Amino acid sequence: MNQLNAKTIFFDYDGTLHDSMAIYFPAFSKAYQALVESNQAPDKTWTYETVSKFLGQTPKEMWASFGSDISETAKQNASKAIGNTMETLIRNEKANLYDGALETLKVLKARGYKLVFISNCKTQYMKNHTEIFNLDDYFDLMVCAEMYDYAPKTKVLENIAKDFPKPHAIVGDRHHDMEAGTAHNMIKIACTYGFGSSDEHQEADITIDDIKELQKIFI
Repeated sequence: MNQLNAKTIFFDYDGTLHDSMAIYFPAFSKAYQALVESNQAPDKTWTYETVSKFLGQTPKEMWASFGSDISETAKQNASKAIGNTMETLIRNEKANLYDGALETLKVLKARGYKLVFISNCKTQYMKNHTEIFNLDDYFDLMVCAEMYDYAPKTKVLENIAKDFPKPHAIVGDRHHDMEAGTAHNMIKIACTYGFGSSDEHQEADITIDDIKELQKIFI
């Protein structure tokens, strides 16, 4: 396993540390079915594969992919419903981190790396997960898209990356992460076990099949 030189590591969350489908798929399915039953959306059968493509996107990006079939008000209400259902599932301990995720964060922190949480999620979502998994024990900074009006990660990093020592690395599963890393001259590590396709990982410097591999990459 190649070892890489970095001092700060920026982490995506869903599809990188958190196996989101355990809570996202039932929440999305329930909200979309409510839209169908109220005649606000066309009936459609959703699969894990099709729904997983929304993970890593901001709510604005996700709903934009539906075009004008659903009104903006309906989208906002459905988005709120998804968030509420996921919050209930999180508090009922249905959320799952990937095996070894917290162990890896603990090891990297003990080795002196600065760790930054950067996700396209909502603020309350980040807070809920922080409370359940004590994420603030590991991260030096935690930011999410809602805190920056859902700006892309490339823009968010313009505000925060300068405050952390270089070299920088970014770990994620979607094209948003790879594009942000390229824009800011970061080492880019793509998680093949997440929700992105191989096409989205073309800009990566290295790919990993398990989050625990980072313990061998960052010594």
